[in-house]
Amino acid sequence: MIRLKTFKKSLLLFISSAFLIACNSNTQVVEPLHQTETLSMRNPVVKKEPKVYRKKIQYSIDSLKTKEQIDSLLNTYTEGQLQTILALNRVEQNRLRPERPIIIPDCLSEDLNTYSPFPNNVSLLSCIPKTVLISKRVQAFALYEHGELIKWGPVSTGKSSTRTPSGLNYGNYKAKRKVSTVDPSWILPYYFNFMNFEGVGVHQYELPGYPASHGCVRLYMDDARYIFDWANMWDLDGSQIERNGTPFMVFGEYDYNSEKPWLNLSQNMKANDLTQEEINTLEDYVKRYQEDPKNYHNIASKEMEAELAKA
Repeated sequence: MIRLKTFKKSLLLFISSAFLIACNSNTQVVEPLHQTETLSMRNPVVKKEPKVYRKKIQYSIDSLKTKEQIDSLLNTYTEGQLQTILALNRVEQNRLRPERPIIIPDCLSEDLNTYSPFPNNVSLLSCIPKTVLISKRVQAFALYEHGELIKWGPVSTGKSSTRTPSGLNYGNYKAKRKVSTVDPSWILPYYFNFMNFEGVGVHQYELPGYPASHGCVRLYMDDARYIFDWANMWDLDGSQIERNGTPFMVFGEYDYNSEKPWLNLSQNMKANDLTQEEINTLEDYVKRYQEDPKNYHNIASKEMEAELAKA
């Protein structure tokens, strides 16, 4: 019996070690081309994966000069199409104003993922079960599961005087209703903290179409509720962190002195895509994620405890 338990324990340690090695390997944003075995000929045939071409989208800018034009916009589109327009402009319906330009796709879809500034797949995130990306530059979040995009949406991060800090952070604690420490009259529904000491998290609050918060990340109600249910909190043993929660990766810098970045889509449909500098930042975050044992050790230990309990 003792030998059987020792064998099972060794086997589980071997499996968990193999898992860690696999997920700590260097990864790239762009998948490498797969090659067949080298053929014994002068010019070997190399098969390449077919490229997935992005659907071309044209955008135009509407200035909405009068209140009547705003009312016309609200009556022209379906509810789903209107929600897409509002999300692309990072704004609530009641914050539409005359003389404030908005971006509108020429062909409107109710599927917001059609217009995502984030890639459908980020291979360097493939070993992370769940990842929250928050781009301050384009005021948007994205949710990934093993590197596959499942959802994105608009945000409002910190204004110029109270900017949201960049960095790799983890989901800590959450509350369906939290009272702001800045102003007790501010109620923050579906609050999910990811910077414990700074008191920074994501939550529902009005989106005005620009960075306006005191450091937190504002979301639409539906998006705040989704992240609240989807992301994981930390696991604590007393006051010690036993395992980190879902990683929240905040990056990019918003240009407070220039035009809103989504308006640039009228000139270039890829204007809001990730830059190489931002990709490099994410690579650094992933490296740090992989080096933190609090992102891994519970996977092996809990499985081991369950197996040994059966023996």
